[in-house]
Amino acid sequence: MPSRETHDVVVVGGGAIGLLSAFNLALGGLRVAVLERRETGLESSWAGGGIVSPLYPWRYSPAVTALAHWSQQFYPNFAETLLGKTGIDPEVHATGLYWLDLEDEAEALNWAAREGRVLERVELARVAAAVPALGAGFTRAVHMPDVANVRNPRLLKALRAALLQMPNVSLHEHCAVTGFVREDKRVAGVRSASGDFYAQRVVLAAGAWSGELLREVGLELPVVPVKGQMILYKCAEGFLPAMVLAKGRYAIPRRDGHILIGSTLEHAEFDKTPTDEALASLKASAIELLPALAAAEVVGHWAGLRPGSPEGIPFIGPVPGYEGLWLNCGHYRNGLVLAPASCRLLADLLLGCETIVDPAPYAPAGRLAPF
Repeated sequence: MPSRETHDVVVVGGGAIGLLSAFNLALGGLRVAVLERRETGLESSWAGGGIVSPLYPWRYSPAVTALAHWSQQFYPNFAETLLGKTGIDPEVHATGLYWLDLEDEAEALNWAAREGRVLERVELARVAAAVPALGAGFTRAVHMPDVANVRNPRLLKALRAALLQMPNVSLHEHCAVTGFVREDKRVAGVRSASGDFYAQRVVLAAGAWSGELLREVGLELPVVPVKGQMILYKCAEGFLPAMVLAKGRYAIPRRDGHILIGSTLEHAEFDKTPTDEALASLKASAIELLPALAAAEVVGHWAGLRPGSPEGIPFIGPVPGYEGLWLNCGHYRNGLVLAPASCRLLADLLLGCETIVDPAPYAPAGRLAPF
């Protein structure tokens, strides 16, 4: 059983947010334990598509935009760093992204002009030349050339391997947290099936399950599970040279020819069961985007649970009135997009460093209520 004061920080959750939080805190010299109820990286971080951009970035608040921009610049070099450390390539693949038949195209272009982002209208003939497999039923397109996607399962494997190399990190899988160790008003650790883990600070990064855990200390965190289903095809390499998005559905190419199609948006509590209805809907979207997929076999179909939050703005920082308890959760549909900036911001705050962005919009203070 772990002994008292073994760790400077206990991180609850082994997804992208939890692993990268631990990585940054360990780089800052802290002794970190990561607790994950299953194996690391098997929940929403694994299940998502890995586009390194919000699907419609102009529809989000400046708080989300600030984290997304920082992360987009960070990912390519970070992938190279992880590859060098672990031999595992997260495959940050800069393909660009075409949005088709946008209802709010003018707003998108205005947003790009304000933010200094490259986003332009393009003729359909140009899109057809760039993406020969694209369906013929579209009338308008805008293009952002520098958008990348990351192969999220490989990113998680690389993060896990990097953490295992760090002498000041311990990773505890199949270690479900059941509650918090309280000493007066201070959170002094967590309780788990493997015993109590004590720490100076506890970081709750449990994705869609964060709200359930925070209720244990009498707080209502507005983070709820939002189910998303995806399907996967295997095509020839180069079949889809760029990401395409229409009517809320997207196609993402991997370097080896796998094509991801996603995703649904469902409120089904913690039920992750893939459904025939979603499969049919996703296949219809796939064929509308890329008609040749009608003859292709679906080689994967799964569901994940996003940590839904108001406006998609994550909770990052200390919990007022609960000394020692910190949050990094509630990233909704943009966990992988926002992870580098969110986890750097958390580390900046916890280590007392100058922050990369203004932390105020993400602070838990004023955003939680008694349960």
